[in-house]
Amino acid sequence: MNDLIDPDGHRLYLTASERAAFLAAAAKADREVRTFCEVLHTTGCRISEALALTMRRVDLDARVLVFETLKKRRAGVFRAVPVPAPLLDTLDLVHGLREARKRPGDPLLWEWSRTTAWRDVKGVMRAAGIEGPQATPKGLRHGYGVAAIGAAVPLNMLSKWMGHAAIETTAIYANALGEEQRSIAERMWR
Repeated sequence: MNDLIDPDGHRLYLTASERAAFLAAAAKADREVRTFCEVLHTTGCRISEALALTMRRVDLDARVLVFETLKKRRAGVFRAVPVPAPLLDTLDLVHGLREARKRPGDPLLWEWSRTTAWRDVKGVMRAAGIEGPQATPKGLRHGYGVAAIGAAVPLNMLSKWMGHAAIETTAIYANALGEEQRSIAERMWR
Protein backbone atom coordinates (compact mmCIF):
# COMPACT_ATOMS: atom_id res chain seq x y z
CA MET A 1 0.00 0.00 0.00
CA ASN A 2 1.35 3.40 -0.98
CA ASP A 3 1.07 5.79 1.98
CA LEU A 4 0.49 8.69 -0.40
CA ILE A 5 -2.77 7.21 -1.70
CA ASP A 6 -5.78 6.18 0.38
CA PRO A 7 -7.65 2.87 -0.12
CA ASP A 8 -10.00 4.63 -2.58
CA GLY A 9 -7.09 5.87 -4.74
CA HIS A 10 -7.20 9.49 -3.55
CA ARG A 11 -4.04 11.52 -3.06
CA LEU A 12 -2.99 12.11 0.58
CA TYR A 13 -0.50 14.95 0.05
CA LEU A 14 -0.83 18.60 -0.84
CA THR A 15 0.35 19.55 -4.33
CA ALA A 16 2.59 22.55 -4.97
CA SER A 17 -0.42 24.74 -5.80
CA GLU A 18 -2.28 23.59 -2.67
CA ARG A 19 0.80 24.28 -0.54
CA ALA A 20 1.02 27.79 -2.03
CA ALA A 21 -2.69 28.38 -1.37
CA PHE A 22 -2.20 27.14 2.21
CA LEU A 23 0.60 29.67 2.78
CA ALA A 24 -1.46 32.47 1.25
CA ALA A 25 -4.41 31.66 3.52
CA ALA A 26 -2.10 31.35 6.55
CA ALA A 27 -0.79 34.87 5.85
CA LYS A 28 -4.31 36.16 6.53
CA ALA A 29 -4.72 34.24 9.82
CA ASP A 30 -3.83 35.43 13.31
CA ARG A 31 -0.08 35.88 13.70
CA GLU A 32 0.49 32.82 15.89
CA VAL A 33 -1.61 30.63 13.59
CA ARG A 34 0.39 32.00 10.67
CA THR A 35 3.74 31.14 12.25
CA PHE A 36 2.52 27.68 13.21
CA CYS A 37 1.33 26.98 9.67
CA GLU A 38 4.56 28.33 8.18
CA VAL A 39 6.64 26.06 10.43
CA LEU A 40 4.60 23.01 9.41
CA HIS A 41 4.86 23.96 5.72
CA THR A 42 8.58 24.78 5.77
CA THR A 43 9.85 21.89 7.89
CA GLY A 44 7.48 18.98 7.32
CA CYS A 45 7.34 18.44 11.08
CA ARG A 46 4.49 16.71 12.86
CA ILE A 47 1.94 18.82 14.78
CA SER A 48 3.16 17.41 18.09
CA GLU A 49 6.76 18.28 17.21
CA ALA A 50 5.84 21.87 16.34
CA LEU A 51 3.88 22.20 19.59
CA ALA A 52 6.96 21.03 21.53
CA LEU A 53 9.19 23.66 19.88
CA THR A 54 10.69 26.01 22.47
CA MET A 55 12.22 29.45 22.11
CA ARG A 56 15.78 28.17 22.55
CA ARG A 57 15.33 25.48 19.90
CA VAL A 58 14.99 28.17 17.27
CA ASP A 59 18.65 28.65 16.37
CA LEU A 60 18.81 32.04 14.70
CA ASP A 61 22.56 31.83 14.05
CA ALA A 62 22.54 28.36 12.44
CA ARG A 63 19.18 29.11 10.77
CA VAL A 64 17.60 25.86 11.90
CA LEU A 65 14.67 24.71 14.01
CA VAL A 66 15.60 21.90 16.38
CA PHE A 67 12.78 19.42 16.88
CA GLU A 68 12.60 16.60 19.35
CA THR A 69 11.62 13.62 17.25
CA LEU A 70 8.59 12.53 19.24
CA LYS A 71 7.80 9.43 17.22
CA LYS A 72 10.94 7.64 18.44
CA ARG A 73 10.56 5.21 21.31
CA ARG A 74 12.75 7.33 23.58
CA ALA A 75 13.09 10.97 24.56
CA GLY A 76 16.04 13.15 23.68
CA VAL A 77 16.30 12.42 19.94
CA PHE A 78 16.66 15.75 18.16
CA ARG A 79 17.00 16.86 14.57
CA ALA A 80 17.88 20.24 13.08
CA VAL A 81 15.89 21.33 10.05
CA PRO A 82 17.20 24.27 7.99
CA VAL A 83 14.73 27.08 7.40
CA PRO A 84 14.83 30.30 5.37
CA ALA A 85 15.83 33.53 7.10
CA PRO A 86 12.41 35.20 6.50
CA LEU A 87 10.72 32.48 8.60
CA LEU A 88 13.18 33.08 11.44
CA ASP A 89 12.53 36.83 11.23
CA THR A 90 8.77 36.21 11.40
CA LEU A 91 9.17 33.87 14.38
CA ASP A 92 11.30 36.48 16.17
CA LEU A 93 8.82 39.26 15.41
CA VAL A 94 5.73 37.32 16.50
CA HIS A 95 7.18 35.36 19.41
CA GLY A 96 9.91 37.75 20.62
CA LEU A 97 12.70 35.17 20.45
CA ARG A 98 15.62 37.53 21.07
CA GLU A 99 13.89 39.11 24.05
CA ALA A 100 12.87 35.72 25.46
CA ARG A 101 16.52 34.63 25.49
CA LYS A 102 17.29 37.36 27.99
CA ARG A 103 14.89 35.79 30.49
CA PRO A 104 15.28 32.49 32.34
CA GLY A 105 13.42 29.44 31.13
CA ASP A 106 12.63 28.08 27.72
CA PRO A 107 8.93 28.60 26.97
CA LEU A 108 7.03 26.93 24.16
CA LEU A 109 6.31 28.98 21.05
CA TRP A 110 2.67 27.85 21.04
CA GLU A 111 0.93 26.86 24.24
CA TRP A 112 -1.95 25.16 22.47
CA SER A 113 -3.48 21.74 22.73
CA ARG A 114 -3.09 19.36 19.84
CA THR A 115 -6.83 19.75 19.18
CA THR A 116 -6.53 23.53 18.91
CA ALA A 117 -3.56 23.24 16.55
CA TRP A 118 -5.39 20.68 14.37
CA ARG A 119 -8.52 22.87 14.23
CA ASP A 120 -6.51 25.97 13.27
CA VAL A 121 -4.59 24.17 10.51
CA LYS A 122 -7.83 22.71 9.13
CA GLY A 123 -9.37 26.21 9.23
CA VAL A 124 -6.51 27.58 7.14
CA MET A 125 -6.96 24.70 4.68
CA ARG A 126 -10.66 25.49 4.37
CA ALA A 127 -9.85 29.18 3.81
CA ALA A 128 -7.40 28.08 1.10
CA GLY A 129 -10.11 26.02 -0.60
CA ILE A 130 -8.26 22.75 -0.01
CA GLU A 131 -10.70 19.85 0.28
CA GLY A 132 -10.37 16.10 0.24
CA PRO A 133 -8.44 13.47 2.14
CA GLN A 134 -5.18 15.40 1.65
CA ALA A 135 -6.53 18.43 3.54
CA THR A 136 -4.89 17.50 6.85
CA PRO A 137 -1.72 18.40 8.72
CA LYS A 138 -0.34 15.01 7.67
CA GLY A 139 -1.18 15.88 4.05
CA LEU A 140 0.92 19.01 4.51
CA ARG A 141 3.78 16.89 5.89
CA HIS A 142 3.49 14.51 2.93
CA GLY A 143 3.42 17.52 0.59
CA TYR A 144 6.71 18.69 2.09
CA GLY A 145 8.25 15.27 1.38
CA VAL A 146 7.00 15.22 -2.21
CA ALA A 147 8.21 18.79 -2.77
CA ALA A 148 11.66 17.88 -1.42
CA ILE A 149 11.93 14.90 -3.79
CA GLY A 150 10.81 17.16 -6.64
CA ALA A 151 13.57 19.61 -5.69
CA ALA A 152 16.14 16.76 -5.80
CA VAL A 153 16.85 16.77 -2.06
CA PRO A 154 18.85 13.59 -1.38
CA LEU A 155 16.76 10.89 0.28
CA ASN A 156 19.14 10.55 3.23
CA MET A 157 18.93 14.30 3.97
CA LEU A 158 15.13 14.33 3.68
CA SER A 159 14.95 11.30 5.98
CA LYS A 160 17.01 13.17 8.57
CA TRP A 161 14.92 16.35 8.30
CA MET A 162 11.65 14.44 8.63
CA GLY A 163 12.85 12.35 11.56
CA HIS A 164 12.36 8.97 9.91
CA ALA A 165 14.09 5.99 11.50
CA ALA A 166 14.37 4.16 8.18
CA ILE A 167 15.12 5.58 4.75
CA GLU A 168 12.48 3.20 3.33
CA THR A 169 9.85 5.33 5.07
CA THR A 170 11.16 8.41 3.28
CA ALA A 171 11.25 6.61 -0.07
CA ILE A 172 7.42 6.73 -0.29
CA TYR A 173 7.73 10.36 -1.40
CA ALA A 174 9.19 9.20 -4.69
CA ASN A 175 5.75 7.64 -5.38
CA ALA A 176 4.08 10.96 -6.13
CA LEU A 177 1.27 11.26 -8.66
CA GLY A 178 0.27 13.64 -11.43
CA GLU A 179 2.23 16.86 -11.83
CA GLU A 180 4.75 15.92 -9.14
CA GLN A 181 5.47 12.57 -10.82
CA ARG A 182 5.92 14.29 -14.17
CA SER A 183 8.30 16.82 -12.62
CA ILE A 184 10.46 14.04 -11.18
CA ALA A 185 10.44 12.18 -14.52
CA GLU A 186 11.34 15.32 -16.47
CA ARG A 187 14.55 15.68 -14.44
CA MET A 188 15.57 12.29 -15.85
CA TRP A 189 14.94 13.41 -19.43
CA ARG A 190 17.12 16.52 -19.26
